[in-house]
Amino acid sequence: MSVNSNKSPVKKKKNRKISVQEHKSTSEYGSSLAFSQEHFFNREISWLKFNRRVLNEASESRNPLLERLRFLTIFANNLDEFFMKRVGGLKRQLQFQIVTKSLDGLTALEQLKQIRSHVSNDLAQLYQSHHQLLNDLVKENIHLVHWKDTTEREKNYLASFFQKRIFPVLTPLSVDPGHPFPFISNLSTSLGVTLKNPVDEEILFSRIKIPDFILSWIPIPDFNANGTIKFISIVQVIKEQLEFLFPQMQILSNMSFRVTRNTELLYSDDDAEDLLEMVEENLKEQKFAEVVRLEHMVNYDPWILQFLKKELSIDDDDVYEVQGTLDYTALRSIIQLPLNQHKFRKWTPVVPSIWQEKSTSQLFKSIRHQDVLVHHPYESFRHTTETLVLAAAADPSVRSIKMTLYRTGDKSPFIGALIRAAESGKHVVCLVELKARFDERRNIQWAQKLEDAGVHVVYGVVGLKTHCKVTLIVREEDNGEYVPYAHIGTGNYHSQTANLYTDFSLFTSHKEICYELMEVFNYLTGRSLKKDYQHLLVAPVNMLERTLELIDKEIQAAKEGREAYIFGKVNGLDDDKIIRKLYDASQAGVKITLFVRGLCCLRPQQKGLSENIRVISIIGRFLEHSRVFYFHQEAKNLGGGQFYLSSADWMFRNLNMRVEVMTPIYDLRAKEILWQMFEMMLSDEENSWELLANGDYQQRKNILGVDNIKKNSGTHERLMKLILEQG
Repeated sequence: MSVNSNKSPVKKKKNRKISVQEHKSTSEYGSSLAFSQEHFFNREISWLKFNRRVLNEASESRNPLLERLRFLTIFANNLDEFFMKRVGGLKRQLQFQIVTKSLDGLTALEQLKQIRSHVSNDLAQLYQSHHQLLNDLVKENIHLVHWKDTTEREKNYLASFFQKRIFPVLTPLSVDPGHPFPFISNLSTSLGVTLKNPVDEEILFSRIKIPDFILSWIPIPDFNANGTIKFISIVQVIKEQLEFLFPQMQILSNMSFRVTRNTELLYSDDDAEDLLEMVEENLKEQKFAEVVRLEHMVNYDPWILQFLKKELSIDDDDVYEVQGTLDYTALRSIIQLPLNQHKFRKWTPVVPSIWQEKSTSQLFKSIRHQDVLVHHPYESFRHTTETLVLAAAADPSVRSIKMTLYRTGDKSPFIGALIRAAESGKHVVCLVELKARFDERRNIQWAQKLEDAGVHVVYGVVGLKTHCKVTLIVREEDNGEYVPYAHIGTGNYHSQTANLYTDFSLFTSHKEICYELMEVFNYLTGRSLKKDYQHLLVAPVNMLERTLELIDKEIQAAKEGREAYIFGKVNGLDDDKIIRKLYDASQAGVKITLFVRGLCCLRPQQKGLSENIRVISIIGRFLEHSRVFYFHQEAKNLGGGQFYLSSADWMFRNLNMRVEVMTPIYDLRAKEILWQMFEMMLSDEENSWELLANGDYQQRKNILGVDNIKKNSGTHERLMKLILEQG
């Protein structure tokens, strides 16, 4: 089977304590390759390079203007999370004197130094992109203005806006012997002011928190009615009105700044008697966690900066000078302008034909007849996954619903459906992962609401996060038989992100898969220690072991002179056992193509190590989120190869510290859909980057030759077009 072909080859509860150590050790599945630091890229730097590829989209002229601005905000938001999680984690290692080194042999301190150097370069590129975008916005009569550029009428309007809408909610907090330094909340923008009391000549520092419930960019009315769109930063408006906040005081200087705090708390739930109580306590601690970054604008006051460093207990390496604007994520309000000509053309996900059936029984009958694979957001999440769960909740023939929730939206339809199902007498079980980062508080609220309605709520296996995305429905059919139906997904049960992330949903009534999924739920809710899964790969039980065995089969085939291929699509790759086994496969002659959206610690195209491995990253309109794997297995045609969908990346945390599910794909049509996706990504001329042996990423432009260049040749555009053509 040719891998270069452009055609398909075939027409509050206590949890039982189960720690990672209870599962079979994977040390015996290691590689024959001797460990060397030079064989791996640094995890943190690799992730920063991914975020740099996101930033590059802000400069791509093929993207509409407001979408370029959106990529700028995504980059900034990603960087915020990186400091909260990854930099915070490294600083915790220093704090607790943990001497663990990275795969490439760096200490926490060495990594922090490299991170600072990389981020400093990224910030320079960020400002250049921002400056260019401002110029391009002006060409479209959209202006982000400074105070000095406003007219007298506009100044009067803004002064009135300040008095009515801003002044009443501001609270200056000055520091003196009777008033300690105020608490600065995470990711909050503040204005630091130095004041002089004209009576006693005392110099004071005062902090003003910028309200986060008022738009960071205030729209200015078009008084001349010439179609001009203007915005001004709320920080600038407040700076110009400081005399109203400090009457009779002499204002010496001011400086806006922003603080980032550590969210990488060390969950020690192996001995937690009450997981809910532990997570709630950690959330309280997180609010007051140490500062890991202080951002300030150029032309700052050195005295204020030194004062802040002392009070926040940070040093120069934690301070970043920024240009353009202090909080780039606040530019989201500009992106929301109703200017469709400057946005991606609207995409309405297609509804697959079986979900156009009016009868619930017909829907279940169709799934029982044949597995259905749905590709989001090209195909609708709301009309498929949501509809199935809502139909099951309302169907009197459904006897039980079991579901895992890792992340879900504020207005999640799944919560209401599970509550209605429980109230109607169905047996309903919901696994709520309380430790889903940044969603802990929301998940606690959902868990309590579900529990109050009679849903059996569990919090999973102690010591592990439950990251799998699975639903199991048991329905009594007309003949009295109890038939299971399953949804196994690569993405969260989150209606909003399902329109932005590429993911797959498998709907199946395959007997063996469904019954093994029952065992997974028994593992999550009870005392099952089943290890001999024959179809599903479950982390941390057997997923790593079975994955290495699948790679070993390709190695054996290559050594015997037979065709051997591996295709993999993940968000991140850092597991050393997987990487070393892939190196073994490359050296044996296995052809390996990996689509790794984000961080990748594997070094491809290295002579004598990995010359048969290619790593490609797709960055574009949608966030590539699905995890898909293909192992050739000496297949004579596409039906003979083995495809898998998974909730897990090839990351150490997914394979060892989370409960994950990886399912085989048996349906031929589903296999064709997955292979078609791989082919499109392999021939992508617009959104793809290739990882080089030196760690740099190179855009894959014109890879098919000048004569083969196609308009809208990016993966996302081509898949949207294909879905529309196929209906």
